[in-house]
This record gives sequence, C-alpha cells and structure tokens, in this order.
Amino acid sequence: MFRIDTYLPPGDAYHFARKNLPETPPVIEHSHDYFELFLVEQGQVHHWINGLEELLEPGQLTFIRPPDRHALQAAPGTGGRILNVMFREDSATHLVSRYAPEIAGNFFWSNGEFPMSIRLAGPQKERAVNAMLTLQSSHRSLARIEHFLLSMMTHVLDATARTQTPAPPWLITAAQAAREPRVFRRGAEGMIEAAGRSQAHVCRESRRHLGLSPTQYVNRIRIQHAAMMLSGSEYAVAVIAQDCGFENLSYFHRLFREQYGTTPRGYRQRHKKPTPLDAPI
Repeated sequence: MFRIDTYLPPGDAYHFARKNLPETPPVIEHSHDYFELFLVEQGQVHHWINGLEELLEPGQLTFIRPPDRHALQAAPGTGGRILNVMFREDSATHLVSRYAPEIAGNFFWSNGEFPMSIRLAGPQKERAVNAMLTLQSSHRSLARIEHFLLSMMTHVLDATARTQTPAPPWLITAAQAAREPRVFRRGAEGMIEAAGRSQAHVCRESRRHLGLSPTQYVNRIRIQHAAMMLSGSEYAVAVIAQDCGFENLSYFHRLFREQYGTTPRGYRQRHKKPTPLDAPI
C-alpha cells in the first residue's frame, strides 16, 4: 500500500505532480491510504484498475478511491503524460459530510466496482487542466485543496460531463477472465466466449469501453505474460511464445516490439534477474 506521508511533508495538505509516464510495465498495482485524481494531459495511457485494463485518451479524468488497486503506463510512442493530485482522507470526509446532497455517490464516493472516470474535451478539458495547474505553485494548504476539489466537482464539471456510461458487467467479467492463461491462450475467441455475446457485439463494446478490440486486448495480456516469463525464466523464446498461445513466431516478435520497443531477447537481457554468480558484490 502507498501512504500519503511518503509524499507529503508536515503541514502540506496535498501533493501535485505533472508526470511523463514510463513506457515500461508498472512495477506493481497498488492501493493507497489517500484519494487521488488524475487527468490524461497528452498521449495514451494504459490503466490497470481493479483487475481490468483500459486505454485512456487525452482528457480522461479519473477519481481513485483508497481501496482501488491501479497502475499506469504510457502507451509506447504516444508520450503519455498525466496531471496528478493526491490528498488525505480527512479532506474527503469533510467535503462529503458537508456537501453530501450534491456530491455523495459521485466522484470519489461512487459505490461501483470501478472508480468514476469522465472523458473531457474542448473547453471542459482546458478548464480542468488550468484548475489542476494552479495547484503547482500554490501554498499546499487544506483550504487550497478543498477549494480546488469543490471547484472541480461543481464548476469545471457540469452536469453533462458527470454522466458516464459504465462498462456492462458481462464485459468486465470477460476482460478479467482474459487475464487467465487458459483463456488468453485462445486469443480473442477465449474472451468472446467468456463474454457470452456475439462477436460483433463484444468487439463494439470492447472498443467503446476498453479502447481496444478483443484481439488487441488479449494480445496485450499475452505479451505481458511473455515479458514476465522472459525476465523470470530461462525458457526459449519460441517456447514462451507457444505458452502464450502464439503459433506464428514472427507475429509474436512483431507484437512484442510494438508493445515494449525491443525484441524478446533484448527485453530478457535488459530485465534479467541477477543470479548469485553475476550479482554485484
């Protein structure tokens, strides 16, 4: 679990960061003892959230709650960058207790399996970016963060922006099932079967909610699994490709390079865990 005191010096009520995200896989999906708000400022961002992976476009604003487990990675070649604000639980408790009629059940206080996420565009995105950037140089006081949050929830985001269309439960179930080897080894067919819907319907809803087709979504999971095996085992590349469900080795190499910017062999050399014989003294 990540803790707010790691980021905040005594007396500060919030932490603000403008982050260029790495293209390498995140180290770990984490929960927190604080609330977090992030906006995709530019590029595309892969977001792992509560067992689901989604592709976020510029303007996506997400309200992360303490129990949510998530991690972020820039989509290769897109220059993914976010604006990120973290604040203590007591600020959230104060706001929802005082302004419950307007904000309870929304934003950081939604009750769904996944956190509330809103796609902003045009003037709304610009207002959100400008509001977040004011935190960069401000005194990091309790009054400042609570004023910012109230402004975001009542002014920057109008009623239209607050409307969200959550992913249907069957798609969430299928996306989570696709992380299991017995499913992803079968490719998109395994995910579609887990969804229990027609191929056309699954493809349409997958692109709408995950930002990827079933084939793209499953292939990302397969390549992530391959990367884990490359860094943690001595299996031959061809064996690993087959274990991930790839019969065409050239196709596997192409997808791996697209996702990680290097060959499987190059990835293994870069991420190989040291043995007792080659560990630094």
